[in-house]
Amino acid sequence: MLRIHVSGWDLSKVRMATGPDALWETILSFHRLRDRRASTVFGKWRAETRPRLNGEVRLLSAIIPPRGYFPDFLTPTQEGSEPLDFSTGMEALRDTPPERLRAELALLGAEEAAVGRTATARRAVRAMRLDALREGRSEPLGRLIGALRSYHRAAVEPYWPHIQAGVEADRAVRGRALLDGGVDELLASLPPVFRWRAPVLEADYPVDRELRLDGRGLLLQPSFFCRGTPVVLRDPLLPPVLVYPVSHAGAPAFAEPGPWLGRLLGKTRSTVLRTIGDGCTTSELARRAGVSLASASQHACVLREAGLVHTLRHGSSVLHTVTPLGGSLLRGGAPLAVS
Repeated sequence: MLRIHVSGWDLSKVRMATGPDALWETILSFHRLRDRRASTVFGKWRAETRPRLNGEVRLLSAIIPPRGYFPDFLTPTQEGSEPLDFSTGMEALRDTPPERLRAELALLGAEEAAVGRTATARRAVRAMRLDALREGRSEPLGRLIGALRSYHRAAVEPYWPHIQAGVEADRAVRGRALLDGGVDELLASLPPVFRWRAPVLEADYPVDRELRLDGRGLLLQPSFFCRGTPVVLRDPLLPPVLVYPVSHAGAPAFAEPGPWLGRLLGKTRSTVLRTIGDGCTTSELARRAGVSLASASQHACVLREAGLVHTLRHGSSVLHTVTPLGGSLLRGGAPLAVS
């Protein structure tokens, strides 16, 4: 179990990340690549991604085990709520002090040995790669960064609009909870894996961990590729960040707009798309757009099928948000930047 101790001062410093974090999505997607579960959500993505990969999997597997601990330096964070984009994250990784590389890679080696995860021959190859990194040589670190870049381009970058849509839908739910009941309601609104029992936030976790914020606050980072349980950094001295899975209920995660797009023509449906804006429930949509509840639900369904709206069930209601594609359409076709 994970137990995060939140003081009254920490409550005032809890904050939501402003969007998906490119480094966390890259590392966690590598877990999903080797995980055969959740095929409904990630099956299409795996099938499309694997043929685009070359030698990245072998190199990255040396430092990112299928489960359990992976080095904290792979997911650098910064103060505030703005996630690092991929290029900035790679520069931060390149600047990791050699002593930190050695310490975290030694911990990884100890964890691997403790669980006996790899066969003897594979463990020897992995040890040689990790030893080169521990020694602080620039060449192996450069190869690791190159492999991460190549993997990110193949596995994450093409799907960034979908990742953004999932994270923005979650942010809309958390933002509504914050407005309705403050930080207490925000923490209570987190996915069912969490239990907010002030002053402790509990979550199902593979091992027992106690994280004391000690007045530093907490960054909540929703993640598209996080699955099942949340993730926290191993080093308790690093800025506290809680990475948790977004919901994939509703439309398929990687659905593309299809022939339904032609059904969007018409004044009422355009009004509905604009009305959804930053997020609203079906009943709010009906009231704001001046249509019946049944009509609002039907219009939202068509927009969702067209890939323009993301729908997330929250308790007894559903919350609709505009996807990057829907936002682009509202802006007259101006594309969104991709990290």
